[in-house]
Amino acid sequence: MDTLEQRTISKISWRLLPLLMVCYFIAYLDRVNIGFAGASMSKDLGFSAAVFGSAAGIFFLSYFLCEVPSNLALEKFGARKWIARIMFSWGVLSAGQAWVDSATSFNVVRFLLGIAEAGFFPGVIFYITLWFPAAYRARIVGWFMFAIPISTVIGAPISGFILDMDGMGGMHGWQWLFILEALPAIFLTFVVLFYLPDGPQDAKWLTDEERAWLAKTLTAERQNRESIHKISWKQTLLNPKVIALGFVYMGITVPLYGLGFFLPQIIKGFGGLSNVQVGFINAFPYLVGAIAMIFWTRGSDRMKERKWFVLIPLACIVAGLLIAANTAAPVPKMAAVTLAAFGIFSALPTFWTLPTAFLSGTAAAAGIAWINSIGNLGGYIGPTIFGTLKDRMGNDVYAVMFLASLAVVAFALVFFMRHDTRAEGFDVKAQAH
Repeated sequence: MDTLEQRTISKISWRLLPLLMVCYFIAYLDRVNIGFAGASMSKDLGFSAAVFGSAAGIFFLSYFLCEVPSNLALEKFGARKWIARIMFSWGVLSAGQAWVDSATSFNVVRFLLGIAEAGFFPGVIFYITLWFPAAYRARIVGWFMFAIPISTVIGAPISGFILDMDGMGGMHGWQWLFILEALPAIFLTFVVLFYLPDGPQDAKWLTDEERAWLAKTLTAERQNRESIHKISWKQTLLNPKVIALGFVYMGITVPLYGLGFFLPQIIKGFGGLSNVQVGFINAFPYLVGAIAMIFWTRGSDRMKERKWFVLIPLACIVAGLLIAANTAAPVPKMAAVTLAAFGIFSALPTFWTLPTAFLSGTAAAAGIAWINSIGNLGGYIGPTIFGTLKDRMGNDVYAVMFLASLAVVAFALVFFMRHDTRAEGFDVKAQAH
């Protein structure tokens, strides 16, 4: 590798990725800690699985409505200010969940939380395209999204310990969970404001030579993409491929959030386990997913292959969930869930190489947000339907099979979708040195 290229990418990675990963770690922990609070919260407030699942998922309805406007605002106002705004508002509202006392207040706070957090994830994906050439996208997005499984690996046991604070200060354990896990988001607001540059032009820690190489490489890639695919941000909203990718992403996010919200309760149903034990068992599939995510994305970049690096994990999701749905014994069930987790976390980062291969500029900001909006509707659909099926059937068999069915649809869409590797500009990047 060219030493200038190596030095530049290394500098950018070490400067940006740790902060972005910590921010997403906190964001995701605040998003899914509702799953850990679910059993005790539902008992204390008298929520059925359907009521809890609907309220947990309504977050994604408002998230869906505000994603594209939020990402366009990020491009206009800059990543630093907009990401800081997002983090402060979600931290305050996430803590506010501690004081809900009815299904109505729970739904209202979750809806507002979706508005507050909208734009963070697609904003960072767009932000990454401003800094990293295509040849690095899978592994960089992989490291960023590494925060998802790690938030559960680390957060699950911590959440178990916090839940055991039940009664302290006259508050329930789930109330302490929401409050204590929201505080880091508020703190990180100020770190983002003082540390995160809006773009390479603000990176005083890059030399003129490094900045010039980066600008030349990214410009060449963008010109190559636009010579093959040239669409405006408004056109992305009706583009069939963009919409199809949204449904592919839904086929990944529905299993992700369905398990994230309900797996702790499924494990609790094995019987005889403490909150802390449930947390550690719940963490295992995510640990496997975290390791798989890093190695899988490196393989995708090294082989310059995207489509099959999405299809194989989708097949693992389907197989794992179908086995889990038809297995009652704890060990085989958790083994099947772990296979599904491998698929989910391997597919998540490599998926984002598909849209960023043909979207640029404002179209990328809008298109990435639109795909994420459609996909994250799965965060509403998944818990809502999962909870309803679980209530009606008295078990999780059909609920888990529902998660698998959407992964089947995602597999079919990717299989028949044309992916033009020329648009990624691997060869163009090499000429831009």
